[in-house]
Amino acid sequence: MCYLFENFKGWKDYCLDKNISLEESVIEYECEEKGANKEEILAGLLKAYSVMKDAVKTGLEKDMKSNSGMIDNGAKKVFNHPLTVLSPEFQKLISRALAAKEVNSCMGRVVAAPTAGASGILPGTMVTLQEIHSLSDEQIVKGLLVGAGIALIIEQRASLAGAVGGCQAETGSAAAMASGAIVYCLGGSIDQVFTAVAVTIQCMLGLVCDPVAGLVEVPCVVRNASAASIAFSSAQIALANVNAVIPVDECVEAMGEIGASMESKYKETAMGGLAATLTGQEISKRVLIQDIEILPDEELPE
Repeated sequence: MCYLFENFKGWKDYCLDKNISLEESVIEYECEEKGANKEEILAGLLKAYSVMKDAVKTGLEKDMKSNSGMIDNGAKKVFNHPLTVLSPEFQKLISRALAAKEVNSCMGRVVAAPTAGASGILPGTMVTLQEIHSLSDEQIVKGLLVGAGIALIIEQRASLAGAVGGCQAETGSAAAMASGAIVYCLGGSIDQVFTAVAVTIQCMLGLVCDPVAGLVEVPCVVRNASAASIAFSSAQIALANVNAVIPVDECVEAMGEIGASMESKYKETAMGGLAATLTGQEISKRVLIQDIEILPDEELPE
């Protein structure tokens, strides 16, 4: 019988009791739920990671301009800018997260991890982590397994959907998955992995989902970049054994409570926040008119 990922305390207790790793417990769950074997699960994750890497590459090499015009090759501009604000590695991290998310906004192929709206965070963090620490794809996959376990618990105790819990549920959850994966890939303990998740959630609580014109472009793309940076800062904090103070399970409960009490206009309805600004409304009208004009006559409403 596998662990059903009800909470982080239970996950830790299960692994300690069975003397197995976090990744092994997730493999157990995946095998039982999908009726697959370990090799199939790992092969699927290797394929998913390959798609993540391709999304980063595509976003940095191909023309990334969305139909709305709001996305216009931002990742390449950041990647190629001569002035480095912090470090070359940080510049790569930000541009890679932007790149993969821009591919999604331009209708390319991405991995929804956990959602398409947050699809740049794990690719940006994992590709950068792999490069800095010379990790193999197989080592990265172990981190992705732990990230999946983190998402399973958040999904049960709060939400992964912006329409349910705001952007904290999408980019916040993806950043939590990434921070835990980073710590795990670098040899962190179970407590350090969970601290990284707790710190990340604390940093992302309350973030609303307010997509301009109802499209997953603005501010979604740049939030992927900021969430990637938060994932790394949380991992660094956790690996130094800094106390998160509020336990990870209580952080997830807080995320769920905030999402439940958040007004609907802040949950992917494009009725509040940035979507409701004057510029946001102007963009919405322009995009809507364009969409209507390109419809064939027989598809226009009577």
